[in-house]
Amino acid sequence: MIIYNVTLNVDTDVAERWLAWMQDVHIPDVMQTGMFLDYRLCRVLAEEEGGLTYAVQYTCSDMDTYERYRDEFAPALQADTMKHFGGKFVAFRTLLEVVR
Repeated sequence: MIIYNVTLNVDTDVAERWLAWMQDVHIPDVMQTGMFLDYRLCRVLAEEEGGLTYAVQYTCSDMDTYERYRDEFAPALQADTMKHFGGKFVAFRTLLEVVR
């Protein structure tokens, strides 16, 4: 099992609109690719200077599935996010392998 984790720091002035967009548009679009089994949206509980931090964790069955998502779907989905919120967030992506 693979977890694709995207940690995002979002500017405070767009955080509410960004969160609604993520829940109503972006995450459903990612899930509609059929590459992921489940997801979790979390707020990072840390004091941040300038913005709010969230982590979105998408679970897929194996690396081949993740790589297919990365190659076939991610570029367009990431471009759409940039179109709506470019310059208002930074993202850091991590892959995790579930060992237990």
